Amino acid sequence: MNAPKNTMLLSSLESAYYWDSYSVKTRYDNQTALDVYLTVAKNTPRWVVELMNVRNWIVSKLGLKDLGKINEFAHAEASRGYKVGDIIGLFKLVANSTHEAVLEDRDKHLDVRISFLLEPDGEHAIVHVTTVVHVNNALGKIYMFFVAPLHKIIVPCSLKTLTQV
Repeated sequence: MNAPKNTMLLSSLESAYYWDSYSVKTRYDNQTALDVYLTVAKNTPRWVVELMNVRNWIVSKLGLKDLGKINEFAHAEASRGYKVGDIIGLFKLVANSTHEAVLEDRDKHLDVRISFLLEPDGEHAIVHVTTVVHVNNALGKIYMFFVAPLHKIIVPCSLKTLTQV
């Protein structure tokens, strides 16, 4: 598992508590990186949505933040309707260019950043999804103990929702 060398998150990997990166080849029709994120989020497998509902219920009992739903956002189809600082599903958009969108969620336990990076090549593009987690305390470490193994299943399954070549 290698992170793409041109992601904005590269400099934060060395200090990360956890990071991963997955890639998939897909059709490219001049969509932006944010368009790809919206497509993946909108088509999140049902079992992942249900797992997030269970996660939100459990952590709410422990006083942690309910993240909401990954596939619910204001401008479902129009990435142009979003600007840096907007909340999209679970995450805040912190950087946005044609070929890379970086989203984050921060709280007192964890700082999570996710990059959707496109490398277009004619009719196809490689989509790289890189996640970087910095933990802020022991509860963040406990949370990641349970989440990290699931994350390694969820992201590749979610990427399969893209039209693959």
